[in-house]
Amino acid sequence: MRPVRTVARTLLSAIFVVSGARAVTSPEAHVERAKRVTDTVGPALGRMNASIPTDAATLVRLNGAAQVVGGVLLATGHLTRPAAALLAGSLVPTTLAGHPFWDFDDPTDRRTHQIHFLKNLGLFGGLLLAVADTQGRPGLRWRAGHAVGTGQRTVRRAVRTARRDARIAVRSASAARKLPG
Repeated sequence: MRPVRTVARTLLSAIFVVSGARAVTSPEAHVERAKRVTDTVGPALGRMNASIPTDAATLVRLNGAAQVVGGVLLATGHLTRPAAALLAGSLVPTTLAGHPFWDFDDPTDRRTHQIHFLKNLGLFGGLLLAVADTQGRPGLRWRAGHAVGTGQRTVRRAVRTARRDARIAVRSASAARKLPG
């Protein structure tokens, strides 16, 4: 199944690398649409930390850089689960800012943006699958439960051994008292 995963991740990440690179090199094309999200999120970011930029162009560039980095990591198979999570997180503001189909009155524009919105939802679903994919290896939950079960068995075995050794010691002491001398 590894070749399928490799091809799927590469295909899934391609759009993020290309669109992220475009956003980094020329954010002006996206700034006007991004303002609807950045005007809402920017003040909250400014309150959290004064060193975080709040202007739309910089936030578009940061989102694009996150998409490029996440896309390259996902495509190359390095840190795939965190990369997919990063891409999923970067897709939310991109979708809300870029394709608000509910704001369009023209049926053609509305339909076009609705298709792109649904396409991004499909990408989001694929990224969620990539986040959950453990590549056939046991997940963290199973490994933790297995470690606990192994620890419990080890403790039970140690308790049984200690009780058996105590019984042997009691019997040995009792037998030693009965010996003359």
